[in-house]
Amino acid sequence: MESGPAIFAGLVFALFGAGLLAWTAGRVRHREPVAHGVNPVASATLASFAAVIALALAAWCFTRL
Repeated sequence: MESGPAIFAGLVFALFGAGLLAWTAGRVRHREPVAHGVNPVASATLASFAAVIALALAAWCFTRL
């Protein structure tokens, strides 16, 4: 019974992390800004870091099943 919330949280983190990583990669590939008014390298790095953290949290949630 306790695996339901872990599966839900893992899926949410995985979808968010994958979506953010894909969106960031698409913006960088087309040389468009990730965040307006911010250094392009810093914003892409921070967004990628947040995506990797979300994917790591998803993996951690899935190991708790």
